[in-house]
Amino acid sequence: MVRFGVLGPLSAELDGCAVKLGGLRQRAVLAVLLIARGRVVSAEQIVSAVWEGFPPPSSTTLHAYVSELRRALEPGRAARAPARLLVREGPGYVLRVAPDMVDAERFTDLAARGRRALEAGEHEKAEDLLGQALDLWRGPAYAEFAETGFAAPEVARLEDLRASVQDDRLAAMIELGRHAAAVGPLEAQVAQHPLRERGWELLALALYRSGRQADALAALRTVRRRLADELGIEPGPALRSLESAMFAQDARLDPVPAARPHPAPAPAPAPAQASGNLPFALSAFVGRASDLAMTGGLLAEHRLVTLTGPGGVGKTRLALETARQRADADGPWLVELASLSEPGLLPAAVAAALGIPGVAAADQLAAVLGGRELVLLLDNCEHLLAAAAELAGTLLARCGGLRVLATSREPLGVDGEAVYEVPPLDPAGDAAELFRRRAAAVLPGWTPDEAEQARIVALCAELDGIPLAIELAAAQCRMLSIDQVADALQDRFAVLVGGSAGGPARHRTLEDTVAWSHQLLEPAERRLFHRLGVFAGGFDLEAAGAVAGLTPVLPPLSALVRKSLLTVEPGTAPRRYRMLETLRQYALRELAPDDLALARERHRDWVLARAEAAERHLRGPQAAGLLARLSEEQAEHRAAFASASAAGDGEYMLRLGGALYWFWYRKGHIAEGISWMSEALAATPDADPGVRARARVGLGGLLYLAGQVQQAYETAVLAAAEAHEAGDQVTESLATVYQPYMGALAGVPLDIPTLTRTAVEVARRSGQDWLVAEALMIQGSLGRVLGDPSATDVLDQAMDAARACDHHWSVVSAVWAAMKAALDRGDAEHALTLAGDMIDMLERDMDVTSWLVLLHTAAHALVVTGRAEDAAVVMGAVDGIGRQVGFSPELMDPLDGPREAAAVREALPPQEYERRLAQGRRLSRREASALLSGLIVKDAGTAGRTGVR
Repeated sequence: MVRFGVLGPLSAELDGCAVKLGGLRQRAVLAVLLIARGRVVSAEQIVSAVWEGFPPPSSTTLHAYVSELRRALEPGRAARAPARLLVREGPGYVLRVAPDMVDAERFTDLAARGRRALEAGEHEKAEDLLGQALDLWRGPAYAEFAETGFAAPEVARLEDLRASVQDDRLAAMIELGRHAAAVGPLEAQVAQHPLRERGWELLALALYRSGRQADALAALRTVRRRLADELGIEPGPALRSLESAMFAQDARLDPVPAARPHPAPAPAPAPAQASGNLPFALSAFVGRASDLAMTGGLLAEHRLVTLTGPGGVGKTRLALETARQRADADGPWLVELASLSEPGLLPAAVAAALGIPGVAAADQLAAVLGGRELVLLLDNCEHLLAAAAELAGTLLARCGGLRVLATSREPLGVDGEAVYEVPPLDPAGDAAELFRRRAAAVLPGWTPDEAEQARIVALCAELDGIPLAIELAAAQCRMLSIDQVADALQDRFAVLVGGSAGGPARHRTLEDTVAWSHQLLEPAERRLFHRLGVFAGGFDLEAAGAVAGLTPVLPPLSALVRKSLLTVEPGTAPRRYRMLETLRQYALRELAPDDLALARERHRDWVLARAEAAERHLRGPQAAGLLARLSEEQAEHRAAFASASAAGDGEYMLRLGGALYWFWYRKGHIAEGISWMSEALAATPDADPGVRARARVGLGGLLYLAGQVQQAYETAVLAAAEAHEAGDQVTESLATVYQPYMGALAGVPLDIPTLTRTAVEVARRSGQDWLVAEALMIQGSLGRVLGDPSATDVLDQAMDAARACDHHWSVVSAVWAAMKAALDRGDAEHALTLAGDMIDMLERDMDVTSWLVLLHTAAHALVVTGRAEDAAVVMGAVDGIGRQVGFSPELMDPLDGPREAAAVREALPPQEYERRLAQGRRLSRREASALLSGLIVKDAGTAGRTGVR
């Protein structure tokens, strides 16, 4: 009897004994055959799947793997006797195994039976069957092959079915009247699967029936927002119907009475537990349902599991809750190691905790424990790492019934160890709930209002979701308001004190917790830890080396990751790292002033080099990727500006502003850019004129976006003069190109036709194709304002020039001017067609300002075509999103913006206009783009008239 397990790491049992399946590729061959579920798989298909991305092996390699698997799975088969299990058929192989011998097939069968029972109203039977199904899981399906191409579809199918089974089981619990008990698991379920509507539906129902109607409606608002922001869709009929029923207080939603068990003889009193020393919990365990399931599953599968993570993240509490769920014959036993400083005393300390006198060595302890079945919880191993690893290895090798659950800020490094990094709590979920519960304990009867709820979420985010920090902050609510606690976090080490007198000394204050980790660092690790504190956000290996000034940087950085002082941002390539804000503040506070100044100087150099390298390519085909990267690094830009300002280095601020202004311009960071560059220009009147000119050009562009067109024009004139003095032809040309445009907006009397022709000639002499495209766009835009009949042809040339060098912004700007020209001619349908052609381009670049002005003019075109209601909704989206970034197309475009806004406003009765405007303000950017795209009917015939292709 061979049983296979795939709901976790791949395993096999022969007559109840584990089978050794060989190396990873050999197990992969077996996995391919199991996934085939009784179908023949050709040798070629097996090789293609198992060796994907690698040179294929010889046919003898695959044959050897199959032979080894046969020997392992059919050890009693006589030589040359036909195989009964792993059979050769035609050009391939097939695994002949009954479905009930594979845990995935048993799971599928139990899931189907449980669903049928649920649909038949047999809720107790459904819960039992579905619980049996979920108990089969030991970890992720096909765990070691989850990222491979051949296993990914099957893994996705099983994980999706697992989520459905979890939903079904929780639905049965709710129908049995245990809605309150279902809330926690459902919160974990929606956190893990945020786009599955059924989980949200069940969570809202469970909350409603638990008397938490406000929380139920909040859950429905949350899923509506998630679906809109991430998928651009509305909730399905079930969620909408549930929401309506809640608002109507529909009696069908009333709680179901808890199911009463059938009468049964009273059980005999359970005997008192004969062993184990876990303390009783003094407070409720909040959240962490998925973490608890994961650690429990790991401990069932592995004999050594280590929970890692930064200080205060909740490793000990999670380990205790995991141990409490065990049913070992003797145990579990807790050994607290924080107060033990001498590694040689570790075996005696463990023996003392287990009540075993006279034992002082690992061998003696192993001899006593050899026949016992227990879990040993070694808490806080990081300062005794080598001794803990040696003891665990000795005991596990000699005590077959022993399992070790350890907590440590880094792994023990023992063979067979499973490591689970305990994550911080979600600020909007479990973290906020933890704060509310702990605050309520010191403020009986307190219920936070809506404003306090929002502040609690922000406070928990500021505390990195670290449970210890959250509990210490909540304890301050006895003396301080929520706002006072949040404001005091600027000096968090002073306010987050007063931990439980019965708890460990290292958890009495937040500072003690961080100091405990800090003192365990080696000198090189400590230097790197402090210097990395100058990063405000994430960073990669290259950045760490540049700022820390250490060579090589990888060993100490790896140690900081291993010791839970840095976290790895998942899915990043190259890998990026991040320091929790609490650790960052500690790192900076403990850094010597001279070293801090040097680290900040290196950080500024790195930021500037990255920004200047990106700026050279922001008007070309790499723009989208570079804009995204600059958005990722924005926290570092701000930190560099702040440290440069504090150091009085205004010229640096000018250089960085000159490199970032185009990023600010396109992403709508207008006020920020104006603030930094105005400060820098005021502080450095004697700076190099070339540096000032580049910064001043950027400032002029941002002033234009802010609607300050007179200042923008004057700034452009000064920039041209400074660039000429410095011999910077490109910057001088750029300022020259935009002078007539900004002057025209400001009402300055100028010879615009001559100035724009000159600007085009100057741009051509600069040798910059992107600048030529912008100069032609300005010439065509102003020509259209002056009524020049050739303006449309010039805009066509501008589009062609911009497309030739992949300068998307200039393409869109020329199209925007062409839309206005079409509206001047009364061809609003064509203006909308032009807008539709640009939406995808703007979405790829995630441009903000150009997207808003395009929608503003498109709203005007919708009015002209008789769709005033839709126009007002689009204008509402422009207003709502524009306010978020501090940008108004109407202010930026004094020639046409007010006229466009008035056309939409006057097309509807005031009350209807305000209603539609409010509707649009609730739209996300994605929803607004989808709305406009849906309103536009593309007409290829009209699209050709302005050269838009």
